[in-house]
Amino acid sequence: MKKRVLGVLLTMAMATSLFVGCGNKGTEEVGNETSNNSNVLEFYHGYFHEESEWPAAKVMRDIYDDFAKQHEGGDVVFKPVAVENYLDIMNNKVASGNFPDMIDLAGNPVSLAAITQGLVYDMKPYIDSENLKDAVGINYTQNDIDGSIYTVHDQLLTLGFWYNKNLMKESNVELPETWNNWDDFGKAMASIRENGKDGNYAYGSGQGSIRCFNAYLGQVKPELLDKDLSKEIIESKEFADAFKTIATLDQENGSANAGSSANDFSADFSDGKSSVFFNGVWAAGGFAGDDSVKPAIFPGNVALSSAGGGLTISSKMDEAKIELALEFVKYITSEEVQKKIFLEVGANPCNTNLNINDLAKEKNDPTAILLAEACDQANNAKTIVKTIDSAWGGDIQTAIANKLIECSVAGVDIDAKFEELKSELVVLIE
Repeated sequence: MKKRVLGVLLTMAMATSLFVGCGNKGTEEVGNETSNNSNVLEFYHGYFHEESEWPAAKVMRDIYDDFAKQHEGGDVVFKPVAVENYLDIMNNKVASGNFPDMIDLAGNPVSLAAITQGLVYDMKPYIDSENLKDAVGINYTQNDIDGSIYTVHDQLLTLGFWYNKNLMKESNVELPETWNNWDDFGKAMASIRENGKDGNYAYGSGQGSIRCFNAYLGQVKPELLDKDLSKEIIESKEFADAFKTIATLDQENGSANAGSSANDFSADFSDGKSSVFFNGVWAAGGFAGDDSVKPAIFPGNVALSSAGGGLTISSKMDEAKIELALEFVKYITSEEVQKKIFLEVGANPCNTNLNINDLAKEKNDPTAILLAEACDQANNAKTIVKTIDSAWGGDIQTAIANKLIECSVAGVDIDAKFEELKSELVVLIE
């Protein structure tokens, strides 16, 4: 279920869900490559992109290669393998009762079949013994499954939204830091539509709307997102209020401004045609240097942040390979490497010991400074909840998002659409 979403620019689709593109190797090819040392730890990851296509991919490959060089001549060879089809590799191996030596799932979930078959290694005892709780950050709680931690993601999918300060001031709108609830958001959007320039609009709905629904639940009953979706949750007042509130806002915003991808609205926002753009902290690279664009978190001081699946280790390896794999987890979550992930990859690092504001000031780079501001707001929000896809799965998220898009059409019966959604969701969870 728990699948990633796409974002904007070279978003977390390439910073966590990552990995779409060029020059991949098939499972058989990479699995049969030879080494002078027969004991090889193969680490599958999706940073296969050319540096010219996505510089962050080269940064991550360099991080992996540095670890390999540090362990040259050891009993185990650490071999990073860049592939596009890393999820296929995992699923194919699990189907035959195996698991890759080590894989970066880039925000995608660990195979439940792998967990139930005992194919993946529980890292929690190691994390506790090495005092890595702060280093792995929210992985420690979000990726805890009945007291075990099978995966650690080195960077987080963290979302609030971006707004155009100048457009809001021109429309006499209170800025987002004053929005205590979704009524405040709705009033602000209405003022933008009423007082804004011809051709401008308030926000792009659709993919952004599922984030709003997510944040609404986070404000009124965040514990719902810590549970599997159930009929009880679907029938709850909080679930209904969240859907109907966001659906009403979207209908007022207009179907012309609805789309399935945040990318549909990135150009308009950059051109100053819309006031609010729902996307993650990683979008900072596209807005650095534009003083009118600012990051914000959702009404009620709510942020969305998910670790998702990351480094995952086979439990079937010998002791020496498992030891090296665990050392790699410690390495990738270390302050030294996490600093590179923040400054050079442009992602929200998992290590909570980092002072990202100081790092940004030291670098004195506009992108780093804006990224730090966005991450700091989200990391220190009153309420931080998982994304819907991380909590309940990508199919659930898609069903809700699609129904919200349908509700954006003028005259559509939102109550009727909600009843349709409930029926669809019950089928998905059964």
